[in-house]
Amino acid sequence: MGLQPLEFSDCYLDSPWFRERIRAHEAELERTNKFIKELIKDGKNLIAATKSLSAAQRKFAHSLRDFKFEFIGDAETDDERCIDASLREFSNFLKNLEEQREIMALSVTETLIKPLEKFRKEQLGAVKEEKKKFDKETEKNYSLIDKHLNLSAKKKDSHLQEADIQVEQNRQHFYELSLEYVCKLQEIQERKKFEFVEPMLSFFQGMFTFYHQGHELAKDFNHYKMELQINIQNTRNRFEGTRSEVEELMNKIRQNPKDHKRASQFTAEGYLYVQEKRPPPFGSSWVKHYCMYRKAAKKFNIIPFEHRSGGKLGDGEVFFLKECIRRHTDSIDRRFCFDVEAADRPGVSLTMQAFSEEERKQWLEALGGKEALFPSFNRAIIPRPEGSAQLDKMGFTILRKCISAVETRDVKTCNEVDLENSIDWEVKTITSALKQYLRSLPEPLMTYELHGDFIVPAKSGSPESRVNAIHFLVHKLPEKNKEMLDILVKHLTNVSNHSKQNLMTVANLGVVFGPTLMRPQEETVAAIMDLKFQNIVVEILIENHEKIFRTLPDATLPEPVTLSASPPNAPPRQSKRQGQRTKRPVAVYNLCLELEDGDRPNLPKEDTPPSSLDSFSSPSPTAAAAHGPPGPDRNHLLADGGTFGDWASTAPGQARSSTVQWLNPQSPATPSCNPAATPPSPKLSSFPLSLPATVADKPPESLISRKARAVYPCEAEHSSELSFEIGAIFEDVQTSREPGWLEGTLNGKRGLIPQNYVKLL
Repeated sequence: MGLQPLEFSDCYLDSPWFRERIRAHEAELERTNKFIKELIKDGKNLIAATKSLSAAQRKFAHSLRDFKFEFIGDAETDDERCIDASLREFSNFLKNLEEQREIMALSVTETLIKPLEKFRKEQLGAVKEEKKKFDKETEKNYSLIDKHLNLSAKKKDSHLQEADIQVEQNRQHFYELSLEYVCKLQEIQERKKFEFVEPMLSFFQGMFTFYHQGHELAKDFNHYKMELQINIQNTRNRFEGTRSEVEELMNKIRQNPKDHKRASQFTAEGYLYVQEKRPPPFGSSWVKHYCMYRKAAKKFNIIPFEHRSGGKLGDGEVFFLKECIRRHTDSIDRRFCFDVEAADRPGVSLTMQAFSEEERKQWLEALGGKEALFPSFNRAIIPRPEGSAQLDKMGFTILRKCISAVETRDVKTCNEVDLENSIDWEVKTITSALKQYLRSLPEPLMTYELHGDFIVPAKSGSPESRVNAIHFLVHKLPEKNKEMLDILVKHLTNVSNHSKQNLMTVANLGVVFGPTLMRPQEETVAAIMDLKFQNIVVEILIENHEKIFRTLPDATLPEPVTLSASPPNAPPRQSKRQGQRTKRPVAVYNLCLELEDGDRPNLPKEDTPPSSLDSFSSPSPTAAAAHGPPGPDRNHLLADGGTFGDWASTAPGQARSSTVQWLNPQSPATPSCNPAATPPSPKLSSFPLSLPATVADKPPESLISRKARAVYPCEAEHSSELSFEIGAIFEDVQTSREPGWLEGTLNGKRGLIPQNYVKLL
């Protein structure tokens, strides 16, 4: 039961029970007062914590805004620019959020703290003052009554009457004060319900307004997030492809470092120890210098540099070479020495020491000294294999027939495929043969001469200026090159138009054909870093095929900037909120892509195994494996290391398979274990494209008694097959007679495993 009401009539009786009821009301008000006081304190702490959080968030936002990614090379892709700008975008989102939080913190003070403080001071404080008066009058009233009743009856009547009047007046004043106090007590008990709760309502309204603003910011951020996810995945795709190229180049240089000398403006360069002579009795010292020599100008630069002192660079010297003489060990107590004499410093001769006899001979050759037996430090261009394909009538016939065969042939269903009949695999063989022909040309279809010029617009400028520049450069190609490129790009455009079914988006086609159509003449890390721009050029060709190949370049536009005058980087493209960015389908990330060895620059012909053509007709991996596991997990394939990460693990010299098909993905509800299974479809959307295989491409000897881990789940369709989940570890994995399958043991049971469902450990 709640508090009992205080009756005004009880003020005159002032019974003990009336006083108990008054004390109950007073205790309740005191409890309310303490609660509001504590609540105000907590509210102020909340505001302080909110301000501290806001300050920390703002500091975090400033840190994001001030950081900038550096990139390798001379330009970034649009995706990389968007990623670079993402930190500033994150900072802006946080800043906007904290502005709303600051508004909320101010509203807490105005809508909660101040009203509660006012209620506590004006209402509860007023009751406290009334209580003091009531207690004081109670003491005065009953003290006067006690004194009055103690008056002697023998006093004069006039004196007694005067005392009676005084007591009565005091009692009336007490009754009036009691009535007012009782009224105030009951009033405040009712008033606190709305005077206290209403500020709380305003507080929560302000808090939810803040969260609503956060929700609105989140909706804005969601559009940007989708764009950025595409940028990140595209960059990851290119990174994985570039990483495999870099590792392959590194292994080549590791095996034959002399054949991969970096192109340089100097005839010879490298470290030499130079003898510095000192006056007696200090003798001489040998100081390591980085030396550079230009044979045409006979100019010799030497710069002291010591790695062990933190890489401190000293002051360099320049002189012009007069002659170079080899020093014999009988004339100096050091090996690998030679003297150089300066033409511009008569009588000055420097003694230098190479790191080895071979390096000394190379320096002697470059400097025109004796014993010039070894080749100089000139750049090494990887020779092209002899007997390459040609851009002749036969080549055009091959191209047209291959494309016609691919675009008119139906892919059979799983039940219709006959593994013993090689005809069923002709489409894959045709696509592989087509790419092999393009790779075997003496120079890429887009030529070495224009290679750098094609790269320049892909690195900078607006989308429109890029298209115009590529348009102009395509029409500078030799007529046969342009004609063949037109035929091929038209085919790729047809394929990309069905990307929702075959997942071969424009971006994926760029990854596949960029290295084939635009391989660089010299293998360097810098050239590999430009692979992503080669892909962008091919994307532009596909997306603008009609304009580029069916119309002439606009003569009123200036010619595109070439390598000799490269423009600076353009600012990041705007997000879709400004309506200037074309969004690519997320399906681009669902496909496991891998470049073939033949797609990499300057692949010597002898690196391709003689049996590679046989592998063209081997069964294709299942569509479910080629495009990743069914369901929403596809987007995580790259992060799980199930795609590009497998390429780099291939040992040097091992050949990867030439084909994985452009296949239509299977129904997500029915993941098949059969690596030969392909979905039925007579449309272009199911045409094959030669993409690389994964584990299936390892040579047989690497699959003897190995362990493997499942990267996709599989449900057996036959008693001879194994069912397994992602992460299952197979023991004693060996090759199988069944094409596209391995044999292994799982949980004591031995059976067949799809090659493209596992990764060797």
